[in-house]
Amino acid sequence: MKVVFAGTPAMVVPCLDALHRTKSIEVVGVVSRIDSKAKRGMKIQASAIKSYALEHHLDIITPTSLKNDEESLAWLKSKKADVLIVAAYGMILPQSWLTSAQFGAINLHASLLPRWRGAAPIERALLAGDTQTGVCIMDMDEGLDTGAIYSHCVVPILDSTTTHSLRENLVEEGSRLLIETLQRVVHENLKAIPQETQGMCYAHKIENIERRIQWNKTAQHIDRQVRTFTPKPGAYALFQGKILKIIQGEVLKKHTPTNTGEVTLSKTTMDVGCLNSTYRLLQVQPEGKRVMAAQDFIRGIQTHKGLQMNDV
Repeated sequence: MKVVFAGTPAMVVPCLDALHRTKSIEVVGVVSRIDSKAKRGMKIQASAIKSYALEHHLDIITPTSLKNDEESLAWLKSKKADVLIVAAYGMILPQSWLTSAQFGAINLHASLLPRWRGAAPIERALLAGDTQTGVCIMDMDEGLDTGAIYSHCVVPILDSTTTHSLRENLVEEGSRLLIETLQRVVHENLKAIPQETQGMCYAHKIENIERRIQWNKTAQHIDRQVRTFTPKPGAYALFQGKILKIIQGEVLKKHTPTNTGEVTLSKTTMDVGCLNSTYRLLQVQPEGKRVMAAQDFIRGIQTHKGLQMNDV
């Protein structure tokens, strides 16, 4: 089976690696986004997928755009791929690309469609308090994550799940499911089933403002916020006039009655009042400093009375 893989970020490298290591599959080409500036703008950096492709001597192209790009389309057609596989590529594929391979374009999407369509399905599932999510392998069409579904797998979301741990689980399960599904599509004529229309939500891109903790929410809501953004970029609040990132915390089963945003300290604990609940900070990162245990942060606080988280 000949495949072309289109993807960009590090999270989908295991998918490409699984394809490359499967004896019955030949990765004849890779497509990724163009090199971009590193986060701090210091230097131009290749995508994780491009780096993998170069390391393993796979033929790769990085088009600036796919619209009216005859050269890239000619390259794609020259590969005579059975399937075009797309996983977090980052650009909309024109119809000419979707129909370039014998079995069309197959997409790996990190949600149980149609629950979360769009850019940030993993983060949205966590923030919304979903108890499960998963991976869908779908037949791509010109809509946004609207294609018919070949297969899916379910991944639970626990009270301890973070974006990082959930992403790892989804990629692991998704890579296995992708290989299995490809074999069935090509060799068993597996048919895709149209998506249901009920229960669809759009997973909007995450905005920086969503990282700000508002203590007039429940501790459960705040904990989901912390687990979504830990350790980077980090959920945060204002404490004594400075940004304090909350890296890890826990919802207290026993509620200590306090006003929202009010801080209660002991020698080893730092608790904040929320809506009808209390949230205990376990790991924090003060502005301009390293991540530390909350009890270490407490030692540097000048007063232990009348403290308030300012971002209420």
